[in-house]
Amino acid sequence: MTTTAGALGITDVGQVSVNARDLPRAVGFYRDVLGLPLLFEIPGAAFFMCGPLRLIVGTAEKPEFDHPGSILYYRVPDIHAAWDALMRHGVRAEHEPHLLARMPDHDLWMAFFRDTEDNYLALMSEVPRA
Repeated sequence: MTTTAGALGITDVGQVSVNARDLPRAVGFYRDVLGLPLLFEIPGAAFFMCGPLRLIVGTAEKPEFDHPGSILYYRVPDIHAAWDALMRHGVRAEHEPHLLARMPDHDLWMAFFRDTEDNYLALMSEVPRA
């Protein structure tokens, strides 16, 4: 029997998201108080490294996401194949795979979905540049 993780190719949790209502204040806390290295910022969010895990601190994009919980981002090598596998399982899609950020050596892709308990989850893929 093949597990969903095996079928999707999940290797680990790549990042976790933490909500912030005052982003500049939160960036200062995570960078200056906790000492986490700031990787980059995009409108509404800042990305930090915390060991092998990336931490996103950002404002909620929609009112229903404005809560103190976290979002797990599952790292996959092929986000489109993983997304197709999720869709074949009837998973509730929130946002299909899309390019989030162009980095110096790779492109960061994300896709969002819900679990059976209505938790918001994500796939992430760092696609190396040729």
